[in-house]
Amino acid sequence: MQRRGASVRIEKLNKSFGINHVLKDIDLDVSAGETFSIIGPSGTGKSILLRHVIGLEKPDSGRILINGEPLDKAPRSYRSSMVFQSSALFNSLTVGENIGLWLREHRICPESRTVEIISEKLAIVGLEGKEDLKTAELSGGMKKRVAIARSLAMDPDLVLFDEPTAELDPVTTDELAETIISLRGRVGNTTIIVTHDLNFALYLSDRIAMMHEGRIVAIGTPPEIKASDNPFVKSFIRTTTKGIYGQ
Repeated sequence: MQRRGASVRIEKLNKSFGINHVLKDIDLDVSAGETFSIIGPSGTGKSILLRHVIGLEKPDSGRILINGEPLDKAPRSYRSSMVFQSSALFNSLTVGENIGLWLREHRICPESRTVEIISEKLAIVGLEGKEDLKTAELSGGMKKRVAIARSLAMDPDLVLFDEPTAELDPVTTDELAETIISLRGRVGNTTIIVTHDLNFALYLSDRIAMMHEGRIVAIGTPPEIKASDNPFVKSFIRTTTKGIYGQ
């Protein structure tokens, strides 16, 4: 079934590891169905923030609300999934087995329906008929798309991407961006992307947040971010992209 996406609200979130204060009073609202990117240099806390949203880390203070409910509420009224930077596929399994693993482990549906879902999700990411390929036979871009298909098999309201363009060439990065954009129209879930790839974020996002030293220093649409006078945003644009002001 088609899901409507989940809203995400983060209030005064703080996280430290020893003396390292990684997240500092993070406030953020992401609307249901929105494609939202979090950009910034390495070491600013982007991936740690994402791990809090998926529930892999617990904050020292503050809270996260999904659809208005505290993240730790059980049972949850929504589903979330994460596409990891490494894709995190099992090399011993075929493409189809990777995608169907969660469905089979949790006995979500009959085997005949599981096979149908695998086929449907592969078609959505442009890999129709690739069920029997081994992970070792896949290119980096194909692995990313299989990881997306696996996340979609959970029928999630919220999908999180951690550095999806890592180790991808420019052509494959463009293909991945088109895949994520197509999901917005076909699936309708909320998408949060952590990336250092500014062009990628500008191309596919409804809104973008810029992180610097554990804080969110700017939020806006792609045109607003490109035109921002914030010194951290301007510095990030200047050092990561050439000629962007002329676009």
